[in-house]
Amino acid sequence: MTPTRFKLPRRLAAACLSLALAAGLSAAALSAPKAAEAAPAGGYKIVGYWHNFDNGSGFIRLRDVSPDFDVVNVSFAEPVGGSSTGNIGFAPYNYTEADFKADVAYLKSQGKKVLISIGGANGQVQLASTAARDAFVSSVSGIIDKYGFDGLDVDFEGHSLYLNAGDSDFKNPTTPVIVNLISALKTIDARYGSDKFVLTMAPETFFVQLGYSFYGGSCISCDSRAGAYLPVIHATRDILDWLQVQNYNSGPITGLDDQYHTMGNADFHVAMADMLLTGFPVAKNAASFFPPLRQEQVLLGLPANGNAGGGFTSVAEVQKALDALIKGQQLSTYKTRGSSTGYPSFGGLMTWSVNWDKFNGFEFSRQHRAYLNAIAPSAPDTQPPTAPANVVSTAKTASSVSLSWGASTDNRGVTGYVVYYGGSSLQTSGTSATVAGLTANTAYTFTVKAKDAAGNLSAASVPLSVTTSAPSADTTPPTAPGSLAATAKTASSVTLGWSASTDNVGVTGYVVTYGSTSVETAATRLAVTGLSPSTAYTFAVKAKDAAGNLSAAASLTVTTDAASGAQAWAAGVSYKTGDLVTYGGKTYSCRQPHTSLQGWEPPNVPALWLLK
Repeated sequence: MTPTRFKLPRRLAAACLSLALAAGLSAAALSAPKAAEAAPAGGYKIVGYWHNFDNGSGFIRLRDVSPDFDVVNVSFAEPVGGSSTGNIGFAPYNYTEADFKADVAYLKSQGKKVLISIGGANGQVQLASTAARDAFVSSVSGIIDKYGFDGLDVDFEGHSLYLNAGDSDFKNPTTPVIVNLISALKTIDARYGSDKFVLTMAPETFFVQLGYSFYGGSCISCDSRAGAYLPVIHATRDILDWLQVQNYNSGPITGLDDQYHTMGNADFHVAMADMLLTGFPVAKNAASFFPPLRQEQVLLGLPANGNAGGGFTSVAEVQKALDALIKGQQLSTYKTRGSSTGYPSFGGLMTWSVNWDKFNGFEFSRQHRAYLNAIAPSAPDTQPPTAPANVVSTAKTASSVSLSWGASTDNRGVTGYVVYYGGSSLQTSGTSATVAGLTANTAYTFTVKAKDAAGNLSAASVPLSVTTSAPSADTTPPTAPGSLAATAKTASSVTLGWSASTDNVGVTGYVVTYGSTSVETAATRLAVTGLSPSTAYTFAVKAKDAAGNLSAAASLTVTTDAASGAQAWAAGVSYKTGDLVTYGGKTYSCRQPHTSLQGWEPPNVPALWLLK
């Protein structure tokens, strides 16, 4: 966290950083608060930083931290031998090593997560070489193993991250300190396993939201650090548990409404969070769109009291911001762009710090825990569907097998099925599927699992063994598809159409390829979803016959539309009632919560989507 041993963090102006000194403070220790009801399963998190030093807020043992915190970040582990070595060290302050380990274990026994945070204002880390990267991985892993931490919080500040001139594409960074940090985080996460390891980040607004206005690698006369966290966040978004931007010690930041927002009130917190939940064009370049994070990945970072950082926000203003973000109770000064009805799965709150929280009578943890518990979502669905029954083969060729099965049941509803064969699988929304691309005269074993909206998978069906037909003597490929064209497009989808191919025996379908993705269809039309806004995609379409012969390709390059308020429908997204999406040039409103699947496009399922 930016506030360190004896000074507050850098204040952020729109394109530069400056220092603001804090006065030394002290107070008598306060008694521990009575714990609020424990955070419910699937509820909102409260994260707090614990000082591994004394800056006037007072020392507090880990086991005496307010029980209303769900996660405690030990701050900080810092560089050893200089900022560029990659070597990170940590020694507990005012503790014996044995007592510190025991307190970490105690918090974990209470269901809390304890992370090691690296950086802070005094902990500049620059991984400018692969040697520094490797030293970072080794030393950080050693700290985690030694003390039993649950994960890592990245709190790089100062000049730890920057962008070299010309490094303008956040999706493909080239600056060594960025590239090596991404590699190091992925390596550490893989070492422990994403399901067990917690990875979080706590950048300042300067390094994230300022990237909407300025991007350090592409702008002239602006700070090279502007938006420098964006490539790191984007590259690790699949393993990043949450992002807790420091909404304090910040200058005014331009929101998605192109207005300045100033810290210390609900307006600032809603505007900053909405940028992450909606996504935004980096440096206002529509061709460089930073995709939105998942709701649960975003937390508000706040000072625990007025001594902890500039921009302290009162309890009432924080909860007004949460009313807007979680409940959709819009502010008069800023309307959320990503969802007009709120983000019910929003992640929660982070504070600097647990020490300042105790200094202030536990106001932050106690009052916000009670508020969040009162609106916590219901316990998650953990009950899987029943296993599919009566799996049979309805047809086969030399390269495909068609299957069908009886429908599964679920306490909340089955959303689809996964067919497994060998090391491969395919998903379908119905109770039948055709598995293509198989080898002739070969035995395959198929099993099917049902899936619900929460992602729970059923037990596997009884295995079915099917041998594909003998190879055909047909070696003549079909003709290439004709008149390939884009018949519709949105910010995240392109609909293709083409004229039918001919074949000496018969065309069985078409293979559409874009990038590293291939999709097979029997029709002469395909809607490709899940694309990025303002991005050029090259599509190749080939015809296929029963013998597996492929025609020459018809190719077409299409650029998706720029992002808009209502996001384009996409598969694999958790939608809630009232969400607006676009599809085929039309706008639809979600009728009931669900996780979308291919085949559930809004025109196909009026039970889920209402045409506006």
